[in-house]
Amino acid sequence: MLLGTVLVLLLLGGGPASAHAALRSADPADGSVVRTAPDAITLTFTESVGLLDDSFRVFDPDNRRVDTGEAGHADGRADTARIKLPAKLGTGTFTVAWRVVSADSHPIAGAFTFSVGTPSATPPALPGTSVENPATGGLFNIGRYLAYLAAALLIGTAAFIAVCRPPDVRPLRRLLVAGWWALAGSTVFLLLLRGPYETGTGPAQALDPSGLTRTLGTRPGVALVARLALLAAAAALLLWQRKALGAGRRPSRAALLTGATLAAGLALTWAGAEHASAGIQVPAAMTSTVLHLLAMAVWLGGLAALLTLFYRASVPSRVVGRFSRLAGLSVTVLVVTGVYQSWRGLGSVSALTDTTYGRVLLAKLLAVTLLLLAGARSRRTVTRERTARNVTVEAAETRETRETREALVPEPVGGRAEGAADGLTDGRVAGTADVPAGGPPLPGKPRPPAAAALTPAEDAQRRALRRSVLAEVVVSVVVLVFTTVLTGTLPGRAAAEAATAEQSAGLPVASVTDIPFTIGSGAPGVRGVSGKVQVTLDPGRVGDNGLQAVVYGPDGGFVSIPELRISFSLPGQDIGPLDAKVTDRGGYWAADTVNLPLPGTWEMKVTVRVSETDQVSESESVEIVR
Repeated sequence: MLLGTVLVLLLLGGGPASAHAALRSADPADGSVVRTAPDAITLTFTESVGLLDDSFRVFDPDNRRVDTGEAGHADGRADTARIKLPAKLGTGTFTVAWRVVSADSHPIAGAFTFSVGTPSATPPALPGTSVENPATGGLFNIGRYLAYLAAALLIGTAAFIAVCRPPDVRPLRRLLVAGWWALAGSTVFLLLLRGPYETGTGPAQALDPSGLTRTLGTRPGVALVARLALLAAAAALLLWQRKALGAGRRPSRAALLTGATLAAGLALTWAGAEHASAGIQVPAAMTSTVLHLLAMAVWLGGLAALLTLFYRASVPSRVVGRFSRLAGLSVTVLVVTGVYQSWRGLGSVSALTDTTYGRVLLAKLLAVTLLLLAGARSRRTVTRERTARNVTVEAAETRETRETREALVPEPVGGRAEGAADGLTDGRVAGTADVPAGGPPLPGKPRPPAAAALTPAEDAQRRALRRSVLAEVVVSVVVLVFTTVLTGTLPGRAAAEAATAEQSAGLPVASVTDIPFTIGSGAPGVRGVSGKVQVTLDPGRVGDNGLQAVVYGPDGGFVSIPELRISFSLPGQDIGPLDAKVTDRGGYWAADTVNLPLPGTWEMKVTVRVSETDQVSESESVEIVR
């Protein structure tokens, strides 16, 4: 039930994946007018990008597709994309839609216009630049989540067998096999969906041979193929150790070394094709990501293995203790690598709350904190159980020593010896545990300790430990969800770089307008109230915009007012007023969506009410571009 809910959330609520790269400049520039037709269009990005078969679509003033050459990199630079144009391009306004794949495997897209000679009287509408198909994106996110879950199951179970050394590993064979099949299946699924994910087409294109061929030539495609090759080697290793696992024995040392190498290789297939492979400090970031993934798999997969043993076999305290130490080491690695990756991804403390990446990271940190609390509870239970068990064993050993001594020291007939002999007639020593199946101890030899049954207190502790581990497994599923979302979200540092690149390239960014106001200064004897309203439209372009408004007092501090209204009009086209329907969000006013359908100079009217009777309206012009 929980897994089904998680999958639905990923499918419906994942949203479009953001990429690391950003457009730094375009030649010709967006909105520019050139005298003669250019021979090529060149885009420059903040990092290296991969090209698609349809990376450029150029439309003439009549909205007909222009026949262009094949896209390539300018001057061999991987951070550029170039397309050659025909010699007789004509005049008017041309539209360019572009789409590339960022170095961290996520597609990015955009569109702009330029004019040759003079702009067209009626500029063509910009084509859609959706980054991904919703159905394909949702399925791709599910595949990525299942791959993380399967890797944790496979690597974590294997590490549990190797380090914790349970006396009977047969109940864990199914976990190993299930993890292998799930990882292999999700990898094939991602390999098939990679093509339509990059091109923004529907899932039906997953079986297109040309798309699969192109995917195999990209770095993400190579990483997925390498993952399948490593899984084939892992399957051979499992077959080699099948007899040992079937007999309940631990794998050989050579098998353990081979398995550790394969696990590191599997983690590298993620690190080499996602956020760690792009940006700053790539070698350190990839090393950190490999360690982070392995620690995550050992901890979460080990929890699944421990829970399986709790319900299918007896678990000695020493096994639980070993896993507790292994989990503690994994948590240490996760903390160290997590701090580094957070610094690398965020870039600033403010990005924790100002960016989607930061907010998702905070949610993941909360889930990890809950996981640590559940783990601490499990360790306390293990400590109490081990202490109680040691007391029981010491008491049993003391009884054994006393009884053995009494059996070896002769007593007068009719005394204690007779009583002891009588006590052995029914296979028991008075006041002691059952005699083993081999009969009473031989004279001069101590009796082997009997397998003592759990006391009611110990049994209650075992049940509490099972519940605690189950809670850890449930929370770990949520942690994996946030991990999957983070790998598809634009890092805060990259968001700042993208904004800087857009500003330096002259691309449209958020529109910020200050509107001063004064209330009551004209009335005799009445002291006026002055201030300003700062309105931000993001991105300040045609279509849907987010709106945030903050009211400042004369001293520059925030001011709380009972009502704020904002509307937009386009007088030249007789449009409006359009009510933005802003609401108080606790310190600022906002509207999630304000649709401005046409470019031009819009009139923004702001009405500020400070009391039941005092209000004022002011207007400012806002330029909205395509």
